Amino acid sequence: MCRLVALKLAVRFGAVPITACCGLLVLSAPAAAVTDRDDIVVTATRSEQSSLELPMAISAISGAAIGDKQLQVNLSEILPQIPGVVAHNRQNYAQDLQISIRGFGARSTFGVRGVRLYVDGIPATMPDGQGQLSHIDLSSAERIEILRGPFSALYGNASGGVISVFTASGKPGTTAETDFVGGSFATQREAVKVSGAQGGFDYIAALSNLNSDGYRDHSVVRRSNANIKLDFALDAQSQLKIIANAVDMPEAQDPLGLKREQFEADPKQAGTGAEIFDTRKSVRQQQLGVDYRRTFDDDTFDAMIYGGQRSTTQYQSTPTAAQISPASAGAVIDLDRDYWGTDAHWAHVDALLGKPLQIIGGFSFDNLSEARQGFQNFVGSELGVKGTLRRDESNRVYDFDQYLQAQWTVSDSWLFEAGLRNSKVQVNSRDHYIVPGNGDDSGSVTYSATNPSLGLTWSANDDVRLYMAYGKGFETPTLNELAYKSTSGADTGLNLGLNPSRSEHYETGVKVQLNANSRIDFALFHVITHDELAVASNASGRSVYQNVGKTQRDGAEWQYTGRWDNGFGLNLAYTLLRAKYADDFISCPSAPCTTIAAGKRIPGVPVNAMFGELSWRHAPSGFSTALAVHSESKLYVNDLNSDASDGYTTLDWRAGFSQQLQRWQFEEFVRVDNLTDRNYIGSVIVNESNARYFEPAPGRNSYLGVNIKAQF
Repeated sequence: MCRLVALKLAVRFGAVPITACCGLLVLSAPAAAVTDRDDIVVTATRSEQSSLELPMAISAISGAAIGDKQLQVNLSEILPQIPGVVAHNRQNYAQDLQISIRGFGARSTFGVRGVRLYVDGIPATMPDGQGQLSHIDLSSAERIEILRGPFSALYGNASGGVISVFTASGKPGTTAETDFVGGSFATQREAVKVSGAQGGFDYIAALSNLNSDGYRDHSVVRRSNANIKLDFALDAQSQLKIIANAVDMPEAQDPLGLKREQFEADPKQAGTGAEIFDTRKSVRQQQLGVDYRRTFDDDTFDAMIYGGQRSTTQYQSTPTAAQISPASAGAVIDLDRDYWGTDAHWAHVDALLGKPLQIIGGFSFDNLSEARQGFQNFVGSELGVKGTLRRDESNRVYDFDQYLQAQWTVSDSWLFEAGLRNSKVQVNSRDHYIVPGNGDDSGSVTYSATNPSLGLTWSANDDVRLYMAYGKGFETPTLNELAYKSTSGADTGLNLGLNPSRSEHYETGVKVQLNANSRIDFALFHVITHDELAVASNASGRSVYQNVGKTQRDGAEWQYTGRWDNGFGLNLAYTLLRAKYADDFISCPSAPCTTIAAGKRIPGVPVNAMFGELSWRHAPSGFSTALAVHSESKLYVNDLNSDASDGYTTLDWRAGFSQQLQRWQFEEFVRVDNLTDRNYIGSVIVNESNARYFEPAPGRNSYLGVNIKAQF
């Protein structure tokens, strides 16, 4: 299989780029590092293991890196340092970030899809595959793990990968901490955090508040977050964790996308209709989870249950004339969602032919109940207000999955990993809005899949691992992707004719531990997807989806991380990804419909993405600084590839001091993003029917921050 993947990728890319990347594997190791590197991960196998040993591409970002002179507001601040991951800050909190892994998720116009999201083991991705990020509190995060490729299928309804955020644990004693960051666009973030541990109990509680006028016109946001984790050691074998979090975002204005001529005239302006319709979104969510873990002689049992409620109201810019028909769903979306779920698994350690064997088996159940209403966005001549009811339905989605994962250490040199997940996802919709011209649109659909994953690691020596992996995955249409059959409202009801996409993943790679704090990871992958879900048309906040046949993704990922005992550190990441349609299909973003020929690039996916950061820390003075470069190639905006955003390269700089005064610790920092004041497009809205594709990124912007911590 390794030979097959290498041959296919050599044909796709040509010999030069792959040879160049492989040549980087022989970089000289830096001098002995000051501290040990923490490469222990749990997302891959649900048990603590070194990522070096595993036959998969998995990376971890430490809490120190998450909080190192960052705003700690968006995952886009830190995810670009991981190869294979694209995280675009859309400068629009009403639509969330655009996050994709190996090209999966790039088409999303709302929330995150194609990527599974978890916070402390609790899904931030609903059973339909749609994920949200607004409740994640980065200030209390201990680490973030990113799993890419075949083994991510073992988490169910997603194809690209898994992002897991873990909240820190309290340390002995009591620690109180406060943060303040202020800067460009009247941005302010205040946070307080208290943590501690005593006996068999530790805790952490964090509160934060964000206020910003935004880079663009009509992009104000107000958001408050709370996150609490309580950890009880019930006895020597049992542990109970309680996780609670909440987000309140009463105001997130939506500046919409711009046409090219609008971007070139004034990238800060709001899109057409944004201000006259006061496009905006409000969100409120509360969530609670409980996790119980008990260890036995050779076994471990883990059970988690969670529940929450999320309310969302969004005002769109659909013209009033398009909402007169009874078939129109209106332009104000009002959602009330109640969700809950559970996951339980048993881990058993044994031996097979005298060699260590670990088996993990379990099941998960997730349930989403949604009350969805749609209203006109006008009353008489007044625009941007909730008007007449135009949609009223009850939707329910649930998944029930069973999974089995085994790891066998065949010998000192070989490790074998295998997994299997059986998934069932059911969608039910009951229509309550039945009037002349709009009949009963109730319906249901069931999706199912059984997906295997296989991986093999060979230890060439103590520091070098070669691996190969294979797996299948699937993605069901989300409720948002099922929501509309047309952007005009001419055809009502859920788009239940959509099929889930199914993918096959091949991967091979090399991992080299140069020393305790220096490492190189390199991976090649090849993915074929059938019934790919893609945007057929996108207008006035509505996205209509279709299945477009077969697609192909071929790529290479390379990462180097290292730190030296002279205070310098270096982090480099590079991704080469060629994602294209392999079948012809018809697309109708606007009249007339167009044939998209096989070979066209999948929009929203850069061919090249690079991140590099050089840092230096002077321990005696407490001074540290870093210079980062981020580069991406152009993004096609539609399936026809008729337009694209230009590629860009930006520089970011940060510096700060820290002081220790008995039990008090002070940190101050300054950061300047887009140091060269580059004018560029940060993200695109795929297949936007009115050609309002572009979401500009800010020019040079700067921030000052201070952190005060006291230990008792």
